[in-house]
Amino acid sequence: MKKITLIIGLFLLNFVLFAQNNQGKSDDAGRIALASVVSEQIEGLTPSAQSNLQNKLNQIATKNGMGGSALNNRFIITANVVVLTKDVTATAPPMQAYTLEVTLYIGDGIEGTLFSSTSVTLKGVGETETKAYMAALKNLKVADPKFQHFIEQGKNKIIEYYNSKCDFILKEAETLSQQNEFDAAIAKLVAIPEVCKECFDKAMDAVSPIYQKQIDRECKSKLMEANTAWNATQDSYGADTAGGILAQIDPNASCYKEALALSNKIAQRIKEIDQRDWKLQLKEQQDNVDIQKATIKAIRDIGVAYGNGQPKTVTYNVRGWW
Repeated sequence: MKKITLIIGLFLLNFVLFAQNNQGKSDDAGRIALASVVSEQIEGLTPSAQSNLQNKLNQIATKNGMGGSALNNRFIITANVVVLTKDVTATAPPMQAYTLEVTLYIGDGIEGTLFSSTSVTLKGVGETETKAYMAALKNLKVADPKFQHFIEQGKNKIIEYYNSKCDFILKEAETLSQQNEFDAAIAKLVAIPEVCKECFDKAMDAVSPIYQKQIDRECKSKLMEANTAWNATQDSYGADTAGGILAQIDPNASCYKEALALSNKIAQRIKEIDQRDWKLQLKEQQDNVDIQKATIKAIRDIGVAYGNGQPKTVTYNVRGWW
């Protein structure tokens, strides 16, 4: 179990770094990623303007160390746009001139809690109203110094969220584990940012037994399946079928020795009836590096698979933010 704990700890460190955009910082702010969201309900926002604004939000988050692929999409950076003025220039030909107020927000998009906000005024001129609107949005400077405080304030609130909710999150993961929802439990724990050190450390401790329970349960299931396949047809076909199942068993699982014993039993029987050797390459623990790589990949796959299986469209609650 100590070996698994060490591996999980290494995994979490690597996973957090892996999830960050290459342009993000490596300090604590880089441990939290924001999901950028732009509402389709913003007045006058065309699809191209929406895409442009979302790209700007991504760039602002990345510029300030909070870009990348968020493991937990509940924390968002979003914006609202208000047209302050519409004018026609006294030029030949006349041009459309827009003044926009763009307000950025960071918050918990699930609970609907606002963490921080800031506003900028933008101006744009174009041949049409749409072009003037787009021209104004393009003047949103991602390197504006005021965004640093805005992002920092949001980050601190997210850290406060995890510190205050830590015991609840751990309890949720424990409940999921008791319901054999191991993937969901692991995903919930590895989403805790490393910057929330106390909660992060607790999550690492909690992940170890959950992951062990998962591979132990899968081992028993695969072992039963392999025994059934072999008992049904004790010939080369049955051996290959059972062998394919046994080869999926994690070598750190508690019933691995039983899987190895069944493999040897099958090999002995095939030797008796076919006069040939039957060899099955079970997963093996050759050294610590291989164990670490295999475990990191296994848990990373759990996180990715679980995330890919979640709804692609999330309905966020930003009521009262603007």
